[in-house]
Amino acid sequence: MSNEHIEALTIAGHDSDGSAGMPADLHAFYSRGVSGIVLLTAAVAGNSQGILAQQLMPLDFIQKQFDVLNDDFKIKAVKTGMLANKDIIDVVAKNLKHYQMQNIVLDPVIITKHGATLLADDAYQAFLKKLVPLATIITPNFFEAQKLTGLELKNESEIKQGAKMLQKMGAKNVLIKGSHHNDRQPEVKDYLMLDDGSDEWLTKPYFKT
Repeated sequence: MSNEHIEALTIAGHDSDGSAGMPADLHAFYSRGVSGIVLLTAAVAGNSQGILAQQLMPLDFIQKQFDVLNDDFKIKAVKTGMLANKDIIDVVAKNLKHYQMQNIVLDPVIITKHGATLLADDAYQAFLKKLVPLATIITPNFFEAQKLTGLELKNESEIKQGAKMLQKMGAKNVLIKGSHHNDRQPEVKDYLMLDDGSDEWLTKPYFKT
């Protein structure tokens, strides 16, 4: 290892409009004074109206990125994003274990706010069995949490139940984002459940985008 800078790694797709995926992760890293490096899983053609096309990276290219980054950087935290299918999930899970990566933020990236599906139907079990147990924290949006838990999450009690289910699957901490059911509600709520059993509702004003 020749580079002693401490880095956070985003494993994600590149969204062409910069509003999500790898560009958004890097903005978040930099805003907190964290240096970021990138492992690209997909290129996404999209804009504010939705996703028009996507191109997945070859598995051997994803593997090569893991190898060269770990050979040169001291990676202290990881955030996963768009993984798309079972094969990519397998490669990512294998390398997270092989390189003993810590402080893993698992963002499911299953369903976009426009309703586009970004994870293949046959990949859910691999995601739940291979990645969720590695997560320091899992951060599904409301619709992704519904998909992962099978619950409607129609009230606060069910949202708490869903968070407990994700913890039982192996995630240490859970953040269910964006509990907001209609445009008449003035606030949006995120629900945080920690591994020590404590929890908190995080409330902020709702802005339609």
